[in-house]
Amino acid sequence: MEKLMKPAEYAKELGISRQAVYAKIKRGILTAKDVEGKLYIVVDTEGEESKSQEAAETKAAKKPTTEKEPRTATSSEASKDYEALLAAKDETIAVLKGTVKDLKKSNKQISTTLRGEIDLLKEAFHEMRTLYMHQLEHKKAATEAIEVVTEAVESDVEVEWIGIKKFFKKFGIEKTKQQEKLLKRLKKAWKSGDVRIQKVDGKWKFDAQSSYEDLVK
Repeated sequence: MEKLMKPAEYAKELGISRQAVYAKIKRGILTAKDVEGKLYIVVDTEGEESKSQEAAETKAAKKPTTEKEPRTATSSEASKDYEALLAAKDETIAVLKGTVKDLKKSNKQISTTLRGEIDLLKEAFHEMRTLYMHQLEHKKAATEAIEVVTEAVESDVEVEWIGIKKFFKKFGIEKTKQQEKLLKRLKKAWKSGDVRIQKVDGKWKFDAQSSYEDLVK
């Protein structure tokens, strides 16, 4: 037995939209009739059970999926992941070992270079010290030789001291004014520390071997 249903009623009963009903009609899934200018769905009442099942399937299809079932990894995939992890670990260890080895080699080279530089500095220091000691010894020997020669010369040369009269006579100063003027110069030089002139027991003494050109003008 057949009955007619409006597209809206049919859609409501199945829980779908009217657009879906029209699409089914267009594809030939549903049978429709035009009755007095209106479209109706031809429903087989004997197929109500199938219709209810279709509605249930349609609702199930429309029900949104809220959760994704977790993908269970197979034993083969887990084994592959484990092997890849082990390979990555071994590779990392090998790289670290190589880095440590390179660092040890670099440190050894640096230590060797530093030791060489330190040895060179020590040698240079010893050479400079030896040279400096030789210079000091040479300078000391030269100073001692000069002192010995000076002492010998001083011991060999005897200073001859003369009085004021012989001094004037030696330089040919006869006039009284010239003698007085020169005596003033001689006294002034004595006060300034001139070693050529001495005053012993109130008498003036002069070194006979010295030159007095700076005073006798």
